[in-house]
Amino acid sequence: MLRVSGSCGENVTGAINEGFGSELKKRVLFALTVDEQLQNIDGMAERLVDAGWDVQITCSPGLHSVELSAKPGVDVIPISIARNPSLFRDLVSLFSLVRLVLRTRPSLVVAGSPKAGLLGLIAAKLLCVPNRIYVLHGLRLETSSGALRWALTQMERVTIACSTEVIPVSRSLRHKAIDLVLGPPEKFSVVASGSANGVDVGEFDSEHFPRHFVDRLGTKIGLIRDTPVIGFVGRLTLDKGMADLEAALHILKARGILFQLLLVGRVDDESGAKSLQRLQSMGFCVTATGFVERPAIYFQLMDVFCLPSLREGLPTVVLEASASGIPVVVSNATGSVDAINPGVTGLIYEIADAETLADNLATLLEDRELAQAMGTEGARWVRQYFDREPVQTAYLERYEQAVAS
Repeated sequence: MLRVSGSCGENVTGAINEGFGSELKKRVLFALTVDEQLQNIDGMAERLVDAGWDVQITCSPGLHSVELSAKPGVDVIPISIARNPSLFRDLVSLFSLVRLVLRTRPSLVVAGSPKAGLLGLIAAKLLCVPNRIYVLHGLRLETSSGALRWALTQMERVTIACSTEVIPVSRSLRHKAIDLVLGPPEKFSVVASGSANGVDVGEFDSEHFPRHFVDRLGTKIGLIRDTPVIGFVGRLTLDKGMADLEAALHILKARGILFQLLLVGRVDDESGAKSLQRLQSMGFCVTATGFVERPAIYFQLMDVFCLPSLREGLPTVVLEASASGIPVVVSNATGSVDAINPGVTGLIYEIADAETLADNLATLLEDRELAQAMGTEGARWVRQYFDREPVQTAYLERYEQAVAS
C-alpha cells in the first residue's frame, strides 16, 4: 500500500509558513472534484467570510462555480479533476493542486470528495499545510468487489493518512470506516448530528407551496390525479437499490394496491436505464422527470418517499423528504439508518428484503393517518437535528478549533 509519511522538509515548511501571518491564519481551501458538489458547502463560504476567513475553493469548471465566484470574499479557482482513475490526468491535477497550495498558502484544507480528497490532501500533506480535513461523504467500496474494492480501499487509506482529521457525515459511516480499518479511530469524529451541510428546512416547508401550484405541476408531468404517489429522488443506478424497488413494486401490483411511481433524477448508467425500462413495462404509471435542480416542490407530489439505497453517507434527500412532511421508507444501509427515526418518521427494511419493503410501502399508502403523523414528526425531527444554520455553526466552530490548535 502507498504510504505518505515523514516530516516536512525545512525549506518547504519555511516557504509555506511565510504566509501564515496572523492576518492569514484563517485561510481555508475547499477542494472538490466537480462543481455540482458545491451544494455540499452551500452558504458555508459566506458564513466563513463573515467570520473573517479568507475562502478559496477549487473544483472542475461549471455553472455553480461561476455563480459562487461572484460572491464577495470567495475566490474560486477552476482545476479539472477526473472522477474516474486516469494516471496522466491525475498527475496533471496533482501538480496543479500543489501549485495552488503553494500560491494560496492555506492554514486549512477541506476536501470533500474521493478524488479531490486524495489529490488535494496529498498536495496539502506534501506541503505541510498544518490542518487537513477530509469530509467523508460515503464509501463506494461498500458495493464494490475484487480488484476495484481493493483499489478503492487503498485510496481511502491514503487520503485518510494524509488528513489530520476525518469528518464522516453520519455515525454509521464513522463505524463502517473504523470497521474497515481505513484509519485510526481517533481521527474520525462526526459534527453535530451528522450531515455535510444540513437542510434548508424553510425551502422544503409545505406551506410555501400552494396546493393549486402543486396540482398544476402534477398534471404537467403526467401524474394521475387521486392515485397515491411513491416518490424517489436521486441517480437511477444499481447502488441506489433499484432492484429492490422493482421487486417491491411488483409485489404491490400483485396485491392489487393502487399507486404510481415518480422518479426525480437522471439515469446515471446502463443499470439505471435498464431498471427504468423494466419499471415502465410493469403496468403501472411511471413518471421520470430527469434531473431537477431544485426538487423541493416535487416532494409535495408524493404520498410516500422511498430510498432503497445499498450505501450512503447521509442521504440528504431523505432529510429533505421529511422536512417536506412526507413519510419515508429506507433500507438499513450505511448512512440511510441515520436519516430516519424508525417507526417515528418512517419505516426501515433490510437490504434485499423486497417483501418487507413492499409491506412498509403498503402500510403508509393505506394508513393515511399514520403516514400523516410520520410526515409531521419527520419535519419536526429534521428541524431539530439537521437545520442548516446550526449545522454550519458547528462546522465553523470545528474549523476555528483546527486553526487555533
